[in-house]
Amino acid sequence: MNRPIRNIAIACLVLFVALLINVNYVQFVQADSLNAKNGNKRVINEEFSRDRGTILVDGKPVAESVKSKDEYKFQRRYPESTLYAPLTGYFSYVFGRSGIENSQNRVLSGSDNRLFVNRVVDLISNKQPKGGSVELTIDPLAQKTAADGLEALGKGTKGAVAAIDPKTGAVLAMVSQPSYNPNKLASHDFAAVQRSWNKMTTDKDQPMVNRTTQQTLPPGSTFKLVTAAAALENGVVDNIDDKVKAGATLRFPGYGYTLPNENGSNCGGDRITFEQALNVSCNVAFGGLALKVGQDDLAAQAARFGFGTDPLTGLAMNPSRFTSPDAKLEPPQLAQSGIGQFEVAATPLQMAMVAAGIANDGNVMKPYVVDTVRAPNLRVLDKTRPERLSEAVSSSNARKLQDMMISTVQVGTATSAQIPGVEVGAKTGTAQSTTDRPPYAWFVSYAKDGDDEVAVAVLVESSNTARNEIAGGRLAGPIAKSVMEAVLGK
Repeated sequence: MNRPIRNIAIACLVLFVALLINVNYVQFVQADSLNAKNGNKRVINEEFSRDRGTILVDGKPVAESVKSKDEYKFQRRYPESTLYAPLTGYFSYVFGRSGIENSQNRVLSGSDNRLFVNRVVDLISNKQPKGGSVELTIDPLAQKTAADGLEALGKGTKGAVAAIDPKTGAVLAMVSQPSYNPNKLASHDFAAVQRSWNKMTTDKDQPMVNRTTQQTLPPGSTFKLVTAAAALENGVVDNIDDKVKAGATLRFPGYGYTLPNENGSNCGGDRITFEQALNVSCNVAFGGLALKVGQDDLAAQAARFGFGTDPLTGLAMNPSRFTSPDAKLEPPQLAQSGIGQFEVAATPLQMAMVAAGIANDGNVMKPYVVDTVRAPNLRVLDKTRPERLSEAVSSSNARKLQDMMISTVQVGTATSAQIPGVEVGAKTGTAQSTTDRPPYAWFVSYAKDGDDEVAVAVLVESSNTARNEIAGGRLAGPIAKSVMEAVLGK
């Protein structure tokens, strides 16, 4: 054979083999990832013509598909739109998917491998594939109560509520305000969808941000629970009646900085009990304890509660942080970190995990929002099993922290959370922000009534309160109380 012809033949053979390899790679190796890619119009066209599965809360749909009279055959609908938007997310022809609509898309769209038999049956009977359903862990009364509590604070309020079952990690409420209407993004009027998207994404109040999981803010004095846990775990204090340093200010020789208490109080004296320090939320006491614990051990304690992790499956969650990686804190910075300021930042869900871990005798459970996944014929495909994330503190120290939180509700800054006949423990917090806006009001709590338990974190991001510690108790405390009562049936 002529050499040039042979070279061309070999080159063509190599190209043909490469083409075959690429086709097989795309068809078999990349198929799942390409089909799952958000914004794949071919897949979206197909999905829009299917009876997409429902997302359920207590057996009732919070996202469903209804028949439409246009080319897409089905219209996605969200019956309680803004209430559940942070959970459901949206399903849009133009902008793809988010939230549970995205993380559970393969089941909802009917393309999950576990639904292969269903697809074969549909094919034989000449039917379009039908999606499976997803049941969430949400308690509908707790969800509505949390939303009503934030709304009652007035127009323009920004905030979030997260409630979880301490024993399992199941998320019982997840409310973010302001919220948005996913129906406007699911519309088949694509010009209207674009206008709605532009309005939502440019809104300075960020209604599409899930404040319970995606926004990290200084947790203020609620972080003192972490500092208290670290002090107990590292032997800085042994019992809740041990005396700790208090007084009006904490000084740092050579730094020209003094850490005061809120409103200039002296916390009840120069030496007070550990329990009293939490009751009155003494900055001096917990700043001093942070110095004794040390940065490394305090950071490790925060990590055991879940800081620095993203344990929530199914929804986007930004990790909370104790401080920046590899940062070496100066004494004033470490003291401020011990009271939840400086670089400390947490999500409401993270702070609910702190309260839940303490309530659950030191065991922090992995949070989850999807309870059960079912096929169209209601066959269970998957049911979430509770999983321990970590042991944050020993059971004995957890009980000491519980006693301190209970007394804070009885005689301290968290009296607004009292529920007659129910064990309630809580901690208030007011985190300083920028000088041109009020502080953030926080409240973390747990309640036990027999076998029923709940842990709640409330963040009121916008308020017109005075800068004092009671702000968390006055603004966020009643919301936490009402959510706990809803879960416990009170």
